[in-house]
Amino acid sequence: MKGADLPSRAPLPLLALNTPEDLKGFAKGCDADVGGRSTVKLELDADPKRVPAGKSAVGRFWGEMRLDVQAGKERTLRSGYAGFRSVPRPTLFGELMHDVTNHDYLAMRVRAGGDPRTWNSYFVNIQTEGGYSTDLWQHRLYFKRTDGAWEDVYIPFDNFVRKNAGEIARQQYNMPRNRVRTIGVSILGGNSHVAGPYELGVDTISAVVEP
Repeated sequence: MKGADLPSRAPLPLLALNTPEDLKGFAKGCDADVGGRSTVKLELDADPKRVPAGKSAVGRFWGEMRLDVQAGKERTLRSGYAGFRSVPRPTLFGELMHDVTNHDYLAMRVRAGGDPRTWNSYFVNIQTEGGYSTDLWQHRLYFKRTDGAWEDVYIPFDNFVRKNAGEIARQQYNMPRNRVRTIGVSILGGNSHVAGPYELGVDTISAVVEP
């Protein structure tokens, strides 16, 4: 029994976007909710041209990124954003959390589509328990491929930056990886001054020890 109590270092599945039931565990939104003109959709994609081998469907996060706003909002609203995230998981005995303490990387199976100009505007967002309700841990989502094919992206958990209300927090510390509440992706066209059709295919999200 030696070593039986050692923590598991095997890949840890966190989220999948392969079935209608999977998609019920996510929420989406964009600047149109407060007066912008961007659009957002999160749906299953079963097109064989876009689905990786061995899968019947994957998630498709897509829409139109726009920087203009509705009449009367010109001076009060900064537009150009859309996103989705997993929803909190309350139970009778408390909220379920992801514990990624024994893993070093967030691994994502993704595909960049839409206007290539939007590819540099994606961010991964993690919310943890504790701190301020407006806290997010954020990291740019970098793509290595330029052909819009599927790829695996690995982001070190220690490289996420703590942000509060959209701004980099003055006090930085390592993410509390034992109490991860939600994981999501946003596209911030307003920050990069990029508009146009965006599209991101998402298959699975997991935690791993090494790429």
